[in-house]
Amino acid sequence: MKFRVERDALADAVAWTAKSLPNRPSVPVLAGVMMRVTDGQLNVSGFDYEVSSQVSVDVQGDADGAALVSGRLLAEITKALPAKPVDIAAVGAHLELVCGSARFTLPTMPVEDYPTLPEMPDSAGTIDAAEFASAVAQVAIAAGRDETLPMMTGVRIELNGSSLAMLATDRYRLAMREMQWRPENPEVSMNALVPARTLADTAKTLGPLGGDVTMALAHGGAGEGMIGFVGGARRTTSRLLDGANYPPVRSLFPASHNAEARVSVAALNEVVRRVALVADRTTPVLLSFSDEGLVVEAGGTEEARASEAMEAAFTGEPLTIGFNPQYLLDGLAALGSPTAMLSFVDAFKPAVISPSGEDGEIVPGYRYLIMPIRVTR
Repeated sequence: MKFRVERDALADAVAWTAKSLPNRPSVPVLAGVMMRVTDGQLNVSGFDYEVSSQVSVDVQGDADGAALVSGRLLAEITKALPAKPVDIAAVGAHLELVCGSARFTLPTMPVEDYPTLPEMPDSAGTIDAAEFASAVAQVAIAAGRDETLPMMTGVRIELNGSSLAMLATDRYRLAMREMQWRPENPEVSMNALVPARTLADTAKTLGPLGGDVTMALAHGGAGEGMIGFVGGARRTTSRLLDGANYPPVRSLFPASHNAEARVSVAALNEVVRRVALVADRTTPVLLSFSDEGLVVEAGGTEEARASEAMEAAFTGEPLTIGFNPQYLLDGLAALGSPTAMLSFVDAFKPAVISPSGEDGEIVPGYRYLIMPIRVTR
């Protein structure tokens, strides 16, 4: 294997592939990235039996072949290279890399020991890359981090015809984004539970590329239990989580509300951040709504206390409700709107945060439900 490639293209390809490699691989070869050159195309790939990543780069190929090297080391090296073309050649049990006057010699691992990458499932449809990235970011924040509850660490994707919905919950909050997409089969009806971390990393990478993202999802047969995403020259696959017993979380959204408040997202964000400085991780911030506006408080009678008043357009009976401050801030940050609408049933039922337009109406498509923390005053 021998080829020449542009430094930036190589660095981007290796960095994206190495990002998904395991920190503690079950076998040494899984810490490597496979570099394979065929007919002027360099394919860089990584696989840990759960997630696979592949990207293709145009190169000036002198000799086809393959080499397997440490992914994280190669990523660090390519990122630090000068902005000049890079010459790479496999020589015996080593990979030689030359860029300008810089020269590196890296040990390789046996190519034959590397597992075969999974096949991409059949295409299910396409969605705008930027909209896909935005939607995933809005929803993935609500996914659980507790690996002992794997079902809660995923994002549920629901496909029904041209409608696509994403949902995630960690039992204390729930995010849902609904949008349109372009299915291959207009009568498709499928659900998939995707690891949130993998989905978020994929969307963050494919979103800035522009164009469309192709979603590949098998419904029986080859590739079942996997989901794939293709954007530009990049493609990734992931094993699905078992979502057979995923709870009916849509029913958590209240059918009606008794009070609602319209507030500036930036203003509420700043006030909550300031007031929460006196609250420890388990202490809620209290939001007291009335006709006069909103007062945000935190702290106890014997500890540090803070309170701040701000404007809010409120309708309903006066209400005081407590929230985990970080969960509240996460929800506000995900709205993508300068104004938020907070809807309440009472102080002990879940509240719903939605983006609001200039006309005061809720913008459909995204909802963030947050469970209150019971407080005694």
